[in-house]
Amino acid sequence: MDQKHYEELAAKVRIDVIRAIHSAGSGHPGGSLSAADIVTALYFKEMNIDPADPAKSDRDKFILSKGHAGPVQYAALAERGYYPVSEMMTLRKLGSKFQGHPNMHKVPGIEMSTGSLGQGISVSVGMALANKMDENPGRVYTLLGDGELQEGIVWEAAMSAAHYGLDNLVAIVDWNGLQIDGKNDDVMTVKPVDEKFVAFGWNVLVIDGHNFDEIFAAFDKARTYKGKPTAIIARTHKGRGVSFMEDNPGWHGKAPSEEEARMAVEELGGEW
Repeated sequence: MDQKHYEELAAKVRIDVIRAIHSAGSGHPGGSLSAADIVTALYFKEMNIDPADPAKSDRDKFILSKGHAGPVQYAALAERGYYPVSEMMTLRKLGSKFQGHPNMHKVPGIEMSTGSLGQGISVSVGMALANKMDENPGRVYTLLGDGELQEGIVWEAAMSAAHYGLDNLVAIVDWNGLQIDGKNDDVMTVKPVDEKFVAFGWNVLVIDGHNFDEIFAAFDKARTYKGKPTAIIARTHKGRGVSFMEDNPGWHGKAPSEEEARMAVEELGGEW
């Protein structure tokens, strides 16, 4: 399948995100849209998973460390066949299993309940180490926000992953440059991101996080690299795919109105 095919899949994921957050009246569209290409690449090609057997022992695992972007993971799982897309439209509603942040006890395919920033990568290190000890071939992937790198626990996890040589672990940083309060560089700069991971003993790759050829090439390199965990620094745009949301920190945690949702869906090639 070529890049165009994956772009079309990612557009579906983005449309599902917009519809669900609009229906909920709350949520985090900006960081969900920026991560849609990476998450699509993971669920539709890179990972060894089976919707018919979500708990198979040798599966690869994805941990959404930036748990507030839960809608993008819900959408990818739905489009991959874990449950009907219509179910995730109950997002954040009373009694729904689709909470604002992923819940591993309610949604099939969710490997870890996340939300407190920094904990996702920490759990991922434990999962990767356990797989090493058990000689389990399953790989572990975790997605972090760039603002999340301000959490000290991230670097404790990074130090541990390098110490144990977890080459079955891939951390992807969704580097869109923005967080809820504005630009990362104004709030608390995390630069240089690549050099920091190198200093902590990681194999580091810097890519365009919206280019599927670069995304898949990075995953291929990570899979063949031995002795170190890999960090993929993915340059992205917050709100990607929707013109009035792109690179606008105001869309970090705000639901679109009906008119805004209609405009967004149509821009993404869907019908309202």
